[in-house]
Amino acid sequence: MKLKDAIWPVIGGLAVIVSCWLLYREVRGLSLEDIWASFTAISATQWTGSILSAALAYVMLAYYDRLALRHIGRRISMPFVAATSFTTYALSHNIGASVFSGAVVRYRAYSSKGLRGSEIALLIAFCSFTFGLGVLIVTAGSLLIKPSIVRRYFDLPQMVPVAVALAIVAALALYVYGSLRGLPPRHIGKFQLQYPKRDVVLRQLIAAPLEIVAAAAIIYFALPAAGNPGFVTVLAIFVISFSLALISHAPGGLGVLEVTFLAGLSDMAETDVLAALLVFRILYLLVPFAFAIVMVLVFEQGAMRRRGAETRSASRSKI
Repeated sequence: MKLKDAIWPVIGGLAVIVSCWLLYREVRGLSLEDIWASFTAISATQWTGSILSAALAYVMLAYYDRLALRHIGRRISMPFVAATSFTTYALSHNIGASVFSGAVVRYRAYSSKGLRGSEIALLIAFCSFTFGLGVLIVTAGSLLIKPSIVRRYFDLPQMVPVAVALAIVAALALYVYGSLRGLPPRHIGKFQLQYPKRDVVLRQLIAAPLEIVAAAAIIYFALPAAGNPGFVTVLAIFVISFSLALISHAPGGLGVLEVTFLAGLSDMAETDVLAALLVFRILYLLVPFAFAIVMVLVFEQGAMRRRGAETRSASRSKI
């Protein structure tokens, strides 16, 4: 393993240690019984909302791959795409993109369907860009609707978040304009960046923010009504928390997610916030992770059988 490949797991480990230490300082006065009481107080209706939101989030993640395949001009059955996308994100969300990149899963799966390495690399980049696009759209929308959100973290004048939101909107408008006008590809060194087709971009603008909205809704539905600041606030805090978790390379965003959410929802009971985050970890991280491990084992077992059959066929043909 090269040094540049080893550094990110180290950074992720340090992020977990620091975040868990900060989390401990924040919740050391709480008891497990209090957290458990908040968790068991979550109603069946709340659980239903969170479960449906988690399902929608993973459907949208699969649609990321679908759009990427359309962009590179490849057709693969939707069930296979959905299974590949689900496994990719379920593993990378939990283990950390720096340790077990989604590129490994996608390469094993899509190469079996005839995609070249360069096409898979483009697909991965497209999905990452789509997620980033969703973050920008949700961030701009949240800041324009409720610019006071930033004061939960920073003491800034209200004009600052509005200016940031408008700058994001301008950048998004340039991207959409370039696609709708069919501008020529941009060359950066040896790389060629081509604007997606119009229909792909328009679908991106819907799917990208919808996945983030659905993921944030998992936490929103699990929070109690008392003291709940509203969905826009929860959504904005989720974008900040989840983005920091990804940047930190901490497996599952362990500690990072909790510390950022507790700071953003300081006006709510800490036990209620931690209970809602536990629901999020169960539905968005742990349960998909368990299913993903089974799906990888099944896929690899099938691949081994196919290789064995090909080897036996080749041996018989030589006789």
